[in-house]
Amino acid sequence: MSSLAGMAALGSANVRAARPEQAPRRRLAVVLGGGSARAFAHIGVIKALEAAGVKPDLIVGCSAGSLVGAFWAAGYSGRDMEALAYDVQDSAIIDSIAPTASGRRGLLSGQSLESFVNKGVRGRSMTGLMAPLITVATQFPSGQLQEFKTGDVGFAVRASCCIPGIFLPAERDDQEYLDGGLVSPIPVRTARANGATLVVAVDVGAEDPSAYRQRATGGMYELILRSFEIMGKSLREFECKQADVLIRPDVGRISSTDFSSRKALIEAGFKAGARLAPVILAR
Repeated sequence: MSSLAGMAALGSANVRAARPEQAPRRRLAVVLGGGSARAFAHIGVIKALEAAGVKPDLIVGCSAGSLVGAFWAAGYSGRDMEALAYDVQDSAIIDSIAPTASGRRGLLSGQSLESFVNKGVRGRSMTGLMAPLITVATQFPSGQLQEFKTGDVGFAVRASCCIPGIFLPAERDDQEYLDGGLVSPIPVRTARANGATLVVAVDVGAEDPSAYRQRATGGMYELILRSFEIMGKSLREFECKQADVLIRPDVGRISSTDFSSRKALIEAGFKAGARLAPVILAR
């Protein structure tokens, strides 16, 4: 009996030794691109990823995507952010500048947005969040990409969201910053440069030619946003091709300036995220 037991144990050991080692888990980054009002779709994507058990090791955000990313990194669930999206008032993040201001370079200061974010994350710094967060902005006037990984969360989001002509440039330590979408609307390269081995990009900048006529009749804000979309199209496509998984919610029929379509945008994001969550888990 003892020899049989010994042979069985040896055979079991050989079987274990023959099994290939389990591949190491890949480091997952979720990249949330810019898109102004369409960024509400990011919330739906997050809800779908959470429902599937997908948890990022790194969150990278640009422009409005950095706003959603900051709250996600701070521990807000997709449902938490959805409730916040429905409840938040425009006055909480919009702070107009007096029309008579000398040398005015924008319509909004951005300070209210910064304060809103810092209040939401309870005053924590970038390194004090529950998940690593990187936001991207554009240094002005050099045009260099700026990554924010440490420091004040509200300022990092504000800098990333500074649409030229709408927001005043965000300024700190004698350096001004503009919207990250000028140089990297979907910062996949930033995610890879910071150690991500599996990159999921969420692109909410979809095109819908049928909406062009409606957008052409808008005011200055619509004009600037559409100009941004045109300028960033090639960059967006280039960065999307470098992602391992691309989530592209069907939001083309909704203008990037339509902040009243929050529910529809969140639903579109959820559908797109649910469709691709199994692919992310498999990879």
